[in-house]
This record gives sequence, C-alpha cells and structure tokens, in this order.
Amino acid sequence: MNASDESRPVVKPIDSGELNTPSTQSADLPSSPRAALDLVAINRIAFQTIVRKEIRRFARIWVQTIVPPSINAILYMLIFGSLIGSRISDMGGFRYIDFIVPGIIMMAVIINSYSNVVSSFFASKMQNYIEELLVSPVSNITIVFGYLAGGMARGLLVGSLVAVVSLFFSDIRPVHPFITLTVAVLTSMMFSLGGLINAVFAKSFDDISIVPNFILTPLTYLGGVFYSISMLPPFWQTVSLFNPMLYMINGFRYGILGTSDIPIWTSFLVIVIFIASLGTIAMMLLNRGTGIKH
Repeated sequence: MNASDESRPVVKPIDSGELNTPSTQSADLPSSPRAALDLVAINRIAFQTIVRKEIRRFARIWVQTIVPPSINAILYMLIFGSLIGSRISDMGGFRYIDFIVPGIIMMAVIINSYSNVVSSFFASKMQNYIEELLVSPVSNITIVFGYLAGGMARGLLVGSLVAVVSLFFSDIRPVHPFITLTVAVLTSMMFSLGGLINAVFAKSFDDISIVPNFILTPLTYLGGVFYSISMLPPFWQTVSLFNPMLYMINGFRYGILGTSDIPIWTSFLVIVIFIASLGTIAMMLLNRGTGIKH
C-alpha cells in the first residue's frame, strides 16, 4: 500500500436497512410543512390580487359603475317618495318615503353585487386569462372568494352611497344597526355568488344581461320594495312568499325601521340557505371546469 492509499478516507458500506432510519427521514420532514406554507402564501397573494383587480376595475370606470345607481336611487325617491308618496297615506305606520328607502338601498346592493361578478368573470373567460388561474397552484375556493369579495365591495359601496343620498329625502336611522349591516353583507354575498354562476354558463354578453333584466329586477320590484305584502289578497301573499327578494328586503327594512312582513329569523334562514346552495354550486362548476375548460 502506497502513501496515496493511506490518505484516502475509509468509506463504510451502507446497509440498505439504514436508509429508512429516523435520521435519514428527518431531512425530508421540513419540506412538507414548508410546501404547505408556500401554498397558503400563494393563495393569500392570489386572493389579494383578485380583490385589488376587481376594486380597481369598477373604481376606474366609476362613471358607469357607481354614479348611475345613485342617480336611479334619487329618481326613485324623488318620483315615488316625494311626488307620489305625498299623496299616499302612511305605510305600516311610517311615511311612504321612509318605508321605501330600505328597499331602494337593498335593490342597489343586489343589482351591483350581481352585475360586478357576472361581467368581470365572463370577461376573464372571453379574454382567456381565467386559464392562468386554473393552471396555477391557486385553489378554486380562492378564486371564488376573490370574485365574491370584489362583488361585495361594489354592492356595499353603492348601497352606502344610496343610503347617504336617502338622507336628503328621509331622516330615518337604523333601529337595529347590526341586523341592518348583517343582512346587507349576506345579501351582497348571495348575489355575488349568483353572478359567478351566471358567468360560468354565459356564452355571450347577451347571456349576462338576461338574468338581471328579466329575473332580478322584476323579482325585486315584486319583493316589497314599494309596498307591504299585507296589502295583497291572501292568494298573492302566499305567492309572494316564494320570492327570495321578499326576505332580504324585509330583513333590511326590519333593521332600519324595526318592522317587517316576515319574521327576521326566517329572513336570515332563507338567506343563509341560498348562500350555502349557491356556494356549493359555484364550487362544483369550477371543479368540473363547466363553461371554462374546453
């Protein structure tokens, strides 16, 4: 044996059983928690990005998204509240303008929450950038909540502006502020989910306008915005109970005026059931790639 052989390190053969010892496995343990943390961070950033994009989207074109609903509310209050309302007796013990204000605010929340999500998500389909989210490590629930938050932001913002405008026509104050805010938030959440489902199935811009124009608006008008269902014949009172708008408008009216045609807990129950149902449907559609994957 020469000197060079003596300087070489002695390599001990590794038994195959030693490969599964705890010491060798410990090196792999940190990778799993680290990967989970990275995935959480990715979804958090994705959620924040979607929300910022949605808010900037409707804020950039505020002349189209925020101003028109406020003007419509002024017209409703001016025509129905001041001009026609002055010739109508009290409704449920309140001035007519005071009675219709909660319904007009809720109508703005419903229409704008729905419209924001349906138009934005449909645009992402048509411009194909929704595919970038689908192939990324972003979960579908993050996508749903991102668009949901954007729709709620617009709906609640417009509803707040309409509420401020109503102060020029009515001096009402919420009797139950917590109920008022909770009903508004849950309602905007529900119709944001509805807008997402509509956008998934829509194949053209005509498809995203059918539901707001031919379903939401008529149901809102027939949901007790301008009248109490106690004025209707018994048969039509029963028919009105199948209109989901009735429960949201009356729940919001109870929060502001302290009166409602529907028990407040019934309103909450109906809203929560619709949110759970629409949320489940939205997740199923995204998981299956309905209307998105080709």
